[in-house]
Order: sequence, then structure tokens, then C-alpha cells
Amino acid sequence: MSVLVRAGVWPLRAARAVIPCFWRGKYFSSGKEPAENNLVTPMLRHLIYKIKSTGPITVAEYMKEVLTNPAKGYYVHRDMLGEEGDFITSPEISQIFGELLGIWFISEWIATGKTAAFQLVELGPGRGTLSGDILRVFSQLGSVLKNCDISVHLVEVSQKLSEIQALTLTEEKVPLERDAGAPVYMKGVTKSGIPISWYRDLQDIPKGFSFYLAHEFFDVLPVHKFQKTPHGWREVLIDIDPHVSDKLRFVLAPCATPAEAFIQELSERIAVTGGAALIADYGHDGTKTDTFRGFCGHKLHDVLIAPGTADLTADVDFSYLRRMAQGKVASLGPVKQQTFLKNMGIDVRLKVLLDKSDEPSLRQQLLQGYDMLMNPKEMGERFNFFALLPHQRLHGRNHQINALQSEPSPSPVAGFSELVWR
Repeated sequence: MSVLVRAGVWPLRAARAVIPCFWRGKYFSSGKEPAENNLVTPMLRHLIYKIKSTGPITVAEYMKEVLTNPAKGYYVHRDMLGEEGDFITSPEISQIFGELLGIWFISEWIATGKTAAFQLVELGPGRGTLSGDILRVFSQLGSVLKNCDISVHLVEVSQKLSEIQALTLTEEKVPLERDAGAPVYMKGVTKSGIPISWYRDLQDIPKGFSFYLAHEFFDVLPVHKFQKTPHGWREVLIDIDPHVSDKLRFVLAPCATPAEAFIQELSERIAVTGGAALIADYGHDGTKTDTFRGFCGHKLHDVLIAPGTADLTADVDFSYLRRMAQGKVASLGPVKQQTFLKNMGIDVRLKVLLDKSDEPSLRQQLLQGYDMLMNPKEMGERFNFFALLPHQRLHGRNHQINALQSEPSPSPVAGFSELVWR
């Protein structure tokens, strides 16, 4: 047995082509392909040198090197999304997905008292498509947000993707400010005039009332892999195959080793300065064990073969995220993507877009995108939504309030219940 542990009416846009491909949500066992299939990549040479120097490495360290190594990492110098990449995500399938998330943030902003300012923070923004759809909703509902000072903050380690995000989101006439060595390595202005900044680390983002968005982000954070043995739980490590000098293999550590968590930074920020985090990913609520796998060219890929050329991922254990929040914030979910989007009004939005479209091919693409997002056999039941919110958002500001006193009860959280505009 193995387990993993985490460290208004809006304008109709051009429909996005529905690409027949894998999203990253199926179990895959790896490390057993024949040596002749093992391409000796620069990353493999780097890992072999590292292991020879310091000994076997954890799965978490392997993922960190393969995905985010500054010189050779998979995410750092390539665009892995879409038809030419290795996988596709919901924002690339349909504009409706991002529009409904934009509505979710506005709904939460209203429910928490319409603060004078908020930061929109996206972790791992891909091509910027999701933030772009959200910002378009903010612009279209400008009359609601007119007295709110909004800024956008993107956490992105990939130089290639940050450039694509800038092309997607920023105003061409306003030059970008760049400082490669600074915590804020790029600044600009969005097409709707909102300040936007890029960071490599969440900790560098200014603290303040913020809405955090993590869509298919936690699944690529490094995980530690453990296996139950007659001597107790032992961590799974990665070593050089003694029979094939340029091939890697899994081995067991001789004794127990520790693992670390990531979610606590988000929880601390939300507890202290307010806001919310919306996490959308495929995963489970503590019901699965080993889900570590790779994807290359929309196909499942052996995680130990040709490192640096494929995406590495593992299902998110939402029960683990809940525990790692350590009671600092309240959590909701996970709920299936199909349920969340239905509660957010995806059927109403689809009807509006279909009524505004006279082009048969565009209508077909809208319907195909809807099916991909909602069909239980596609993404509808494979992806989940999970939220972190301040305790007072769910329970009111004063838990000890006298029964004779009147205090408005908190409004339901949209998506996890049906969206209601007050």
C-alpha cells in the first residue's frame, strides 16, 4: 500500500476548441519501462549526478527539480497547455468557466461587506486565460465594483508562461517594468486598467484582504510518497538503477523521514487579513493512495522516463489540505465541478451565449465545452472545488452573541450552495 502526502450580460467571446486529450486525472503506475525507451535528457544527467553526489532523493525533491529547476525545469521554459502541449485545462475549454469564478469572487466580496480594496491572487496562472475571463467579468460589472480598488498578483515561476500571461492580460501601450532579481519581477497594467504584478513566491505578495485562486495548482506541488512495510511506513525514494546506469528506479528508505505542508501560508493570510481561497483541482477526500503519474503529449507517461519532458502530478487529498489549515480558517467542500458550476448558474449562462450566437459552429463548440465541463464521465465528477474562508464568514462575527440580539445570518457561499444575489 502506498500513499502520497503534500508538501450582467457579458460579451460572447470566440469559443475555444474542445481538444480530445487527457486532463491529468487518472491513476498511473510508473518506473518499469524498458531501458531502450529512456531518453537521456539534460535533466536526467543532472539528477544522476545529484544522486551520485548525495544519495537517493525523495519524490518531492524529484518533482521540484524536474518541474521547476531554473535551468532545465519542465515548467520554466515551455508552454505545456493546449493542443500543442501535454494537457488542457477548463479555462482553455470554455469562457463560461472563468466567468462563473469571477461571479464567485464578486459574490464573496459582497457577502463579506464590500471592502474598499482587494487583491486577486492566482497561483500558477497558466496562459492567463482564467484571470482574463475573471477580469472581463469585473469590467462588465464595473458598476458593482466601482468603489473598490482592485489589484492582480500572479505567482509564476516560469519565464515562458509569464511572458504569455503578459501578452494575454496587459495593455500593450503601457510598457512592462522588469527586474529579474526582485521579488516582484514584472509589473504592468491590465487591459482594463488594473495594476498587475508577477512573483515567484506567495510569501512575497503584500498582505491584505485577498481572494486566492488555485486552479490545477496543488496537484503539481511536490509530494512525499510512502509505502507500508512489515517495519512500518517507509518513504519511497528515487535512486539510480544499479543494472542500467542511465535509468532511475524507486527504492525504500531504511527509516522514516518527515514531510512538509504548503496550505498553512494561505490559511494564515486569510485568518489575519481576510478574503478567501478557491481551489479547483482533481482529487479526493482521503479515499485514494498512490496517484503519482506523468503526462506528455496528452498521454500518460512514465514518471521516471525522460525527466524534464513531461508534466508530473498527483491527485489532491483535500482532507490533507483541511488538516493542514490547522483550524485557522473554515473550509467548504470538496464538491464536484458539475455541482459547483450548476450552483453558479452555468445553464443560464450557456443559454445566454447560445441565444446570442447565430453561427452553427460556434454553438456546437459552446455545447461541446459545456459537456466537457459538466459530463460526469468527462470533467464533471473528476474535478472538485474546495474553499478556505475566515470562520466569521460562515458563523457570523460573534459566536457568543446573545439570543435576544439580532445579527444578520451569513449568506450562503455560492457554488457550495445555489448562487443568490441580494
